Amino acid sequence: MDLRIVVPAVAAWLAAVLILPLPGGMLPLAIAAWAIAVALVVVAAVTRRSLLVMFAVTAAAVALVSTSAFVHSDARRPAFLRHGSHQLTGATIVTTQTVTKASKYFNATLTRVGDYTVSVPVTVFGGSPTRRTEIGTTLIVSGAFAATAPADDTSFLVFAHAPARFSLPPPWYLSWANGLRSNFAFASVSLPGDGGALLPGLAIGDKVAVSDSLSSDMKTASLSHLTAVSGANCAVVIGLILLAGKAAGLRRGLRVMGALVVLVGFVVLVTPEPSVLRAAVMAALVLGALASGRPVHGLPVIALASLVLLTFDPWLAANYGFALSVLATAGLMTLSGPLASRLERWMPRWLAMTVAVPIAAQLACQPVLILLNPSLPLYGVLANTLAEPASPAATVLGLGACLTLPVAPPIGHLLAAIAWLPSAWIAAVARFFAALPGARLPWPGGLPGAIVLAVVTALVLILALGRLSRRGRGILAGGLVVVLIGSAAVTGVSNGIVQFGRPSDWQIADCDIGQGDAMIVRSAGKVAVMDTGPSEPLLKNCLNDLGITRIDLLVLSHYDLDHVAGTPVVDHLTDRALVGPSTGKPRDISIIQGLLDGGTKVDRVSRGLTGMLGDLRWSVLWPPAKLPDGVVPGNEACLTILFEPVGACPKGCLSSMFVGDLNQKAQNLMLAANPTLPRLDVIEVAHHGSADQSPEMYERVRATVGVIGVGLHNTYGHPTQHLLDILASVGTLPARTDTQGLILLGPGARPGTVSEWSERLDTGGHG
Repeated sequence: MDLRIVVPAVAAWLAAVLILPLPGGMLPLAIAAWAIAVALVVVAAVTRRSLLVMFAVTAAAVALVSTSAFVHSDARRPAFLRHGSHQLTGATIVTTQTVTKASKYFNATLTRVGDYTVSVPVTVFGGSPTRRTEIGTTLIVSGAFAATAPADDTSFLVFAHAPARFSLPPPWYLSWANGLRSNFAFASVSLPGDGGALLPGLAIGDKVAVSDSLSSDMKTASLSHLTAVSGANCAVVIGLILLAGKAAGLRRGLRVMGALVVLVGFVVLVTPEPSVLRAAVMAALVLGALASGRPVHGLPVIALASLVLLTFDPWLAANYGFALSVLATAGLMTLSGPLASRLERWMPRWLAMTVAVPIAAQLACQPVLILLNPSLPLYGVLANTLAEPASPAATVLGLGACLTLPVAPPIGHLLAAIAWLPSAWIAAVARFFAALPGARLPWPGGLPGAIVLAVVTALVLILALGRLSRRGRGILAGGLVVVLIGSAAVTGVSNGIVQFGRPSDWQIADCDIGQGDAMIVRSAGKVAVMDTGPSEPLLKNCLNDLGITRIDLLVLSHYDLDHVAGTPVVDHLTDRALVGPSTGKPRDISIIQGLLDGGTKVDRVSRGLTGMLGDLRWSVLWPPAKLPDGVVPGNEACLTILFEPVGACPKGCLSSMFVGDLNQKAQNLMLAANPTLPRLDVIEVAHHGSADQSPEMYERVRATVGVIGVGLHNTYGHPTQHLLDILASVGTLPARTDTQGLILLGPGARPGTVSEWSERLDTGGHG
């Protein structure tokens, strides 16, 4: 293998990964790398040693990427945004993806803030327009914003106060592609079932219509890459153009020029995501080599394409989509052939190639995938073997339908209907394998897990492809078994440590979901969930960890994202939901609509409503049916619910009250409306422990434990010392997720006491 450009590309990539989190180190690294490159060039010229030339090119590659990061860092994170007000009013953004009113968030480029013209990548939450918005549309948005980590490919998160308003339509050079995508999307969704929803993703990477459940099943079955346009799609398009040009008798130069023009149009049509850009740059390099009559080698082309893109955008180095695209392509080019040759000993060549392709891609990508999901797809190779052959048909026919719908609708609809068949097959394969037991096997997470898996992958490849003696194979196989058993042991021990001492009779849980609330009450086999936190994956992990598969009662205190963003996870798991006053924003409506679509009975409730949850009676304490003057939907109108034991609990039931984000004013109003509150075992501390608290509320209930849903190192200073002092004054023990992780509460050994278990020791002394 020719590694002369591979080594510099890998070094530049590693340098970017290391330097992006440290903006202050970008310029020193760039200067040092340039100096080393120049010195190596001089030494190489004197000594005539070719190896020094590669080292010089490697240093220059590191210098290029570091210099680019330094030059672009201030533009991506302007000082006036980092240090000024954390509110945007009437800011201008340009969408970089298709957005529907059901989108929970979308990516865009912030282009104007007041008198400043900028170009800043942002992710907008809760600001989806009221109708479908295509790429390149200019919108006006207002809301709060916060900076992300320096290495993120998005610079700021924007939390919109209202749906973004239209300002300008997309420019002409994007409108044609938007029209094609829109026509194809509408034609596809009219086709039945998952096949129609998945088809635009397979053909042109448009995943807007793919449901959360189908997306989850595609990931579980290791098939999600099929909806990401990549090298295979580009190869099909370019190959067809080159063949058509040759059939028409065009000279090689004209065929290459035509292919380049079509390639640019294809990138605009499918949108320039990282995997698409990588594939497009590779295709352009291959076309350039063909035009010059030079041979094409796979790895150098991948490396050069990666280096070019990292030089223009160093933040791609930390983009998982880009990394997986590069690794999958490299794996296919280097591993699929040798693996197929070995497999030919036991099966026909066509089947060997069919099986080798997903194995090669899986082996190359899995160490990175572990960083996203610490588990291995048990049926991934088999699922890909069954689904992959259908992908080219869905891609080619779907793309044909997309292009012909505007000019010949009957032909376009016919092609879409035919393409539906392979699309539906792929979706059915994903659904089938995702539903099988043990679809994902646990594996150690984080960087250690990725390193161990990389070692295992290397051992497997050496064992399968290496020329080893029988003794060498035995030693290597033994080493592989040791590593696998050790990994399983580490996973089991780590899970056991987490589970050790966990009470089986817990009644109240406070999920560790960061800066937000998601709490659970359990009684006599019935389950209630209070709020769903800011993150779907974190809520899903907590519910899975606790074995929650059905929710009898869901309580949404109000519609702030840190309390409701995880709701889609429970749309299909919930029997009944209680909600309070809505602001009427599209975000609020979409949350409710998702629950209704999932078969949940949704009730807007007010003070006075009661019901039963196992051996507990619940009562809504706030808000009243008619909000008092000065109280508006939001924090002051949080749905507050009380759980009290009734009947005979086997070991005693805990009483509890959940108040959401009630502030001091609303807490006092709630107390006035409910003058006979009982003494409680557990109270949810309001608003994550902010200072805006009523000492009277905590004095009235004198809870044994106050649970605080709060994020580690949050920027609000929660929980405040003022709140902690209030709890101390009434004898309420704080239990906080930032320092303790998951918290489980149950009845204590003595009547009137509470048993507390937490995932880790509280550094504040409350473990």
